[in-house]
Amino acid sequence: MSQTSSDDASADGGGPREFAFLVIGSGLAGMHYALRVADHGEVAIITKRQGSDSATDWAQGGIAAVVSPDDSFDDHVADTMNAGAGLCHEDTVRFVVERGPDAIDALRKNGVEFDAAPDPGGGEYDLTREGGHTRRRILHRKDATGREIERSLLARVRAHPRIHLFEDHCAIDLITATRVGRNETNRALGAYVLEASTGEVFAYTAPITMLATGGAGKVYLYTSNPDVASGDGMAMAYRAGATLANMEFMQFHPTCLFHPQAKSFLISEAVRGEGGILCRSGGEPFMQDYHEMRDLAPRDVVARAIDSELKRSGDDHVVLDITHKDPSFVRGRFPTIFERCLKYGLDITRDPIPVVPAAHYCCGGVRTDMKGESDLPNLFAAGEVTSTGLHGANRLASNSLLEALVFADVAATESIARLAAVAPPGPVPEWRHGEATPIHEAVVITQNWDEIRRFMWNYVGIVRSDRRLSRAQHRIEMLREEINEYYWNFRVTPPLIELRNLATVAELVIKSAAFRHESRGLHFNLDHPERDDERFGRDTLIQRGDSPWISPS
Repeated sequence: MSQTSSDDASADGGGPREFAFLVIGSGLAGMHYALRVADHGEVAIITKRQGSDSATDWAQGGIAAVVSPDDSFDDHVADTMNAGAGLCHEDTVRFVVERGPDAIDALRKNGVEFDAAPDPGGGEYDLTREGGHTRRRILHRKDATGREIERSLLARVRAHPRIHLFEDHCAIDLITATRVGRNETNRALGAYVLEASTGEVFAYTAPITMLATGGAGKVYLYTSNPDVASGDGMAMAYRAGATLANMEFMQFHPTCLFHPQAKSFLISEAVRGEGGILCRSGGEPFMQDYHEMRDLAPRDVVARAIDSELKRSGDDHVVLDITHKDPSFVRGRFPTIFERCLKYGLDITRDPIPVVPAAHYCCGGVRTDMKGESDLPNLFAAGEVTSTGLHGANRLASNSLLEALVFADVAATESIARLAAVAPPGPVPEWRHGEATPIHEAVVITQNWDEIRRFMWNYVGIVRSDRRLSRAQHRIEMLREEINEYYWNFRVTPPLIELRNLATVAELVIKSAAFRHESRGLHFNLDHPERDDERFGRDTLIQRGDSPWISPS
């Protein structure tokens, strides 16, 4: 190995940086956790670009919570369980749903503002509805809810004297007791982190580490995710020995804007919640042919319906039509979408919106318990990087921000309680580049990145088959070998770190999908079109060095 954390090569990494809490990621989960624990010790937040570069900032729709007298916890639980296609953990679902009102209060105390009800007699909030929900329960800030959350929390993070935000820093790998050769139980001790501006690698150590790195949408060619969504936390946790779950369940958002200049721009599900209708290119609605809830069917159903329509017709896209609604309502309710579409020559008050599905949300991830802890001690996780049991085989719309907030909060409570009892990490080896040389052919990275994303889209996308998955497995094995060789021979850079993680996540998705011989929720296999509760009615689990297996409970 040419670059390593062992003592066998000459050191050229920076010295350790010690904190009470290490947070990797600057979205809702990471920042809420940091703000909760900061009164109990110094906190480092590692974010690989700017603080606002997160999936939270891109979230349009809102956050689901029971705040209306016309709604109930039981209804929200039932909707979540129904969308999850038999794999939701009911205890987790109820745990999260019942903490919804307190989660909203926590956001408001941190300065987050939600749209108020236009009629004072109709409740406090202007609630919308999205696919899979039987009630209006989505709180929002116009069509830029995530941006409002990110703005408010980031301002408080930057102002807090005990929170240190390290922007343009990339986490490379977790540091564990086993890795540094200690005679003790394996546990998380922090992470090796690349400072992008200098190329130096530092060991950031802490008794408690929180993964809040978001999802892995960039493993697919077409995605609604920001560029930072390269599966970093999932890959790091897997390499460190933590268990991952349900990696085959990648949610494809049904409606991304189809336009050559509109990179990754999402058309919120709330457009359908407010009356938008999916139509063929000729203007005929089609969702009545696929589900009784029509345009408000769960996302997996809608994405497969659009995929089927496109394959049948040969068209490049379908359209989402909200032109029958009052123009002033459309402009006022969806100002971000209206302005962005207008930029591309589309007036959504008069023109149907061309849309296609795109990879949107990974329902699998690092397996955590009800306190937000993985099975690697002292490694906590919250947000899209996790598999908590809430989403099952398909995420109910707008449950993700709620999950991130609830589990960041309980993880913070547990972390604070545990801090005094956890032995400090102590000295760890510095990062060593050894004989690794600077990268001189970046085209190798871009070529491999492009190849992974294309075959994942074609072979491991909305509709799969045994043959497609076998082809994907063959390709990822070859690429992983090539990428690993490249990784150990050249000095780390942010693109190389992301490529390595993407390849790891792609392999986990492929292996998990090939293992599940049924169709359920977001995983649809043409060779196994039926749901098989007897054999596959539980989570798919995978650990480093092992083949996938079904959870015994």
